[in-house]
Amino acid sequence: MEHRSQAESALGGAAYGMLFVLGVVMGVVGGFTHSDPASQTGPVPVPAIGWVLALLVVCLGAGRLMRSRLAAFVTALGWLLVTMPFALKLGAGDLVIADGVPGYVYLYGGLVAAVAAYLLSPTSRGGSWLLHGYPQKNSM
Repeated sequence: MEHRSQAESALGGAAYGMLFVLGVVMGVVGGFTHSDPASQTGPVPVPAIGWVLALLVVCLGAGRLMRSRLAAFVTALGWLLVTMPFALKLGAGDLVIADGVPGYVYLYGGLVAAVAAYLLSPTSRGGSWLLHGYPQKNSM
């Protein structure tokens, strides 16, 4: 078992915290802009598809850079904790993610993207690049 110093543990915790915050920010901004009528071309919800792809790339990138599925999960969890309440109808009738094609593409496509990013991320081995740096190549 690998022993890490307190500084490495704090740095890792801060990195995961920032990934969670990134997921929250993506959920807030994506929730309000996924159905932008100015960006839509016909029946194709281009902004919603763009946010789904962005979520996939960010979660997968986090998982690959931190070399753990936990990083992809934490980022997706931040997005999910914001997105799910946005899909609930409030007493006054307010709804951020409304029924309709853009809402369904954003909500269900985002869930599929989060699961795919988790499954495509590497399992935890060797620690993240943040704590150990990139491997050095032998130069001749």
